[in-house]
Amino acid sequence: MRPHNMTVIDRAAVYAALLALMLMLGIVSAGNSQAEMRKDILRLVTQSGEHAFQVEVAESPEEKSRGLMFRRSLADDAGMLFPYEPPQEASMWMKNTYISLDMVFIRADGTVHRVEPGTEPFSEAVISSGGTVSAVLELKAGTAARIGLKAGDKAVHGLFKPKR
Repeated sequence: MRPHNMTVIDRAAVYAALLALMLMLGIVSAGNSQAEMRKDILRLVTQSGEHAFQVEVAESPEEKSRGLMFRRSLADDAGMLFPYEPPQEASMWMKNTYISLDMVFIRADGTVHRVEPGTEPFSEAVISSGGTVSAVLELKAGTAARIGLKAGDKAVHGLFKPKR
């Protein structure tokens, strides 16, 4: 069959097959915007001291929607920060997320509102902040327990404005 005689459905099937092959071979990207996310340092101050984390900042709606989905690992000193302006009730989930996470819900002044430890990979259950927050920090599961992070502790980052 000559290409100009192909039906629209035949062409669509050929293009879909070619795209799938190129994705498998790594010739094109599936749109992993995480490589372009801004990186920054965030510090958590707990009773055990100050702990620095290299965080990716998910600022755009696309970055927030993707988050840590499809990642297979996360370094002990890494995380992802999801800022919200204005502060609001935040809801997260673990859809397409391979690794268990600790979710840290942070108020506008940098106070940790609450911690959801050890979230379940691939779960579509909604994890709510349970109050108004200006950011959610995702860390490797077990990090909060390791550093003794709890509600009332402080996050230090340019996003947060401490009360005077």
